[in-house]
Amino acid sequence: MAGLFTRLNDIFNANLNDLIDKMEDPERMIKQVIREMEENLAQAKEGVIDAIAAEKQLAKELKQQQDLSKTWMKKAETALKSEREDLARSALQRKKEIDSIIDNLEPAWQRAKDTSTRLRQQLQTLETRLEEARHKRTALLARQQAIEAQQQMDKTLHKVNTGLDAQTRFDRMENKVTALESRLEAENELSQGTTPLDQALADLEAEQNVDDELAALRKKMQQDS
Repeated sequence: MAGLFTRLNDIFNANLNDLIDKMEDPERMIKQVIREMEENLAQAKEGVIDAIAAEKQLAKELKQQQDLSKTWMKKAETALKSEREDLARSALQRKKEIDSIIDNLEPAWQRAKDTSTRLRQQLQTLETRLEEARHKRTALLARQQAIEAQQQMDKTLHKVNTGLDAQTRFDRMENKVTALESRLEAENELSQGTTPLDQALADLEAEQNVDDELAALRKKMQQDS
């Protein structure tokens, strides 16, 4: 029984946080630890029941012997009143034998009572610790789920950031292509020898030539008339 309670104490005092750090599947392992606690506690409870039953049996036997002692005392008194000293002596001798049994039973019962009381207290303590472990399991599993959710969020955020980086790179590529297109247009204009400025000057020169010819035609017509 002592070894079983020692084992239970080792299990209940174990740091479940340390166990989780070493687990590939924390939820499954925590359930397994709790199940082992429950199984060992059930065995301990059976042992405590046996100890209590033994203590009660000793108490009953002690009570029976005490009653017998009283009975033989009354018989001795009755015999002595009847002036049967021989019977009174025999009754007292019988009482003495019973009292000797009582003297042996009383310390045995007291030890059994102390043991059963201590085991009751230990069992109650272990049941409390098991309940605490169950609550702790719930809390730890909630923390694990929160960590997994955070990890998933981190992965998603990483993907989003990667997508944004890709979009930024795409924008830079688009800008480069636009710049190349503008450069190509400029090169084409240079290869044709005409720029917007050249074209404007040429148009202005052509318009001036028309004006000059028109003025010359008017002058000629005036001379002819």
